[in-house]
Amino acid sequence: MPDALGGSIDMKPLYRRPLDCALVTFFSITVLYGLLFSLPEGLGVPVAPDSPWPPLRALHGWAVAEEPAHLDPPPNLIAALLFDGFFQAPALIFVILGLARLRPWVKPLGLFYSGAAVTNMFFYFTQTFLGPHPPPNIAYYLAFNLPWLIAPLALGLRVLLAEDLRRAAS
Repeated sequence: MPDALGGSIDMKPLYRRPLDCALVTFFSITVLYGLLFSLPEGLGVPVAPDSPWPPLRALHGWAVAEEPAHLDPPPNLIAALLFDGFFQAPALIFVILGLARLRPWVKPLGLFYSGAAVTNMFFYFTQTFLGPHPPPNIAYYLAFNLPWLIAPLALGLRVLLAEDLRRAAS
């Protein structure tokens, strides 16, 4: 039964929905990463050992070892970074709230976000693997980057197929 805000009164608490807990946790980390790392880098703060922004100083070692494109980002990487900071982080705040409270509006938002995020990762991986500096250790690279492809796919499937969101909407 829906409440006054469109949520489900008889919904399971978040802690009893393991997939939602995992998505909320991962997307919370993604929001922080987008605001602390991606947005400043996309706005031109350098990834360097003497970067004026401490998180990007910390990222320098990873960039040298695994993703050298971050040392001199090409335009499509800058676009992906700006996507992370200006679209993904704010959208995920609402996705997190919608999932936590099982709001029916999370379905269209989740589907739109999922499509945009998967497309963004396609271009990100294309730059990484087909650009001038592919990662030297593909397994290590993928272990740290595939979650940003898998989580949006999981969200899209979750909101598309979820019975609890259909019940919340009716």
